[in-house]
Amino acid sequence: MAEEKDRMQVEYETNNGVVKLNPNIVRRYLVHGKGDLVTDTEVVMYMQQCRFLGMNPFLRDCYLIKYSSNDPATVVVGKDWFLKKSASIPSCEGYNAGLILRIKKGNKTVIERRIGARYNPDDKEANEELIGGWATAKRKGWTEPVEIEVSMREYMRFSSKGEPNRSWKTMPATMIRKVALVQALREAFPDVYAGLYSPEEMPVDDSALPKEPVKLPDAELPIPMREEQNGEVFIKSDGTVVGKLPQAEDVKQEELEIY
Repeated sequence: MAEEKDRMQVEYETNNGVVKLNPNIVRRYLVHGKGDLVTDTEVVMYMQQCRFLGMNPFLRDCYLIKYSSNDPATVVVGKDWFLKKSASIPSCEGYNAGLILRIKKGNKTVIERRIGARYNPDDKEANEELIGGWATAKRKGWTEPVEIEVSMREYMRFSSKGEPNRSWKTMPATMIRKVALVQALREAFPDVYAGLYSPEEMPVDDSALPKEPVKLPDAELPIPMREEQNGEVFIKSDGTVVGKLPQAEDVKQEELEIY
């Protein structure tokens, strides 16, 4: 039994120190939504994804989201992790991102690409309308950088009442710029970022995701034993081990792409 418990734990190095994960910690501290609804399979795959990519979920590098037993868990990755990871990729030669604006100048309407996330929605004289975002990412050895343009209409997220989610309402320029930048990095470096999505790209209200680091109690937390109802049984509620737990050497990269 002790050996099977060890298989339900992972320990690995990150740039911010050693990370130790087990299912109890994941369910109690790292699930946004309802931790009791996350299956053993989803928990193990999440832990292996964090280990494989060197992400620190306690610093909010990534989030495991689960609201309903009828839907699979969603994993989203923070933009800051994309940028930190890019800094360590030898073939990355830089990136840039900004806004696409529709601007009325007299009788003419022009489309302008602007670096950064600054525009003047309340300036009636400026007549600036935010319609999208753009980004470029350069990979060493490629003659041309990856260039991405994304539309506000496609990515703006709304609540059930039809109102823009808080972040999209209060800082739409920042949000659409993030979407474009993450997409450019993913296309330029698919060997690193394939299958990884930021909250801004998904049907997730990123303003509801906690940003502060997670602090665990000093005492070591026990690993829960429970019976898996949907999918293969790994550990039953009486502690009996049934089936084979996914191991690091068994998990292919594409199997870690939970979204």
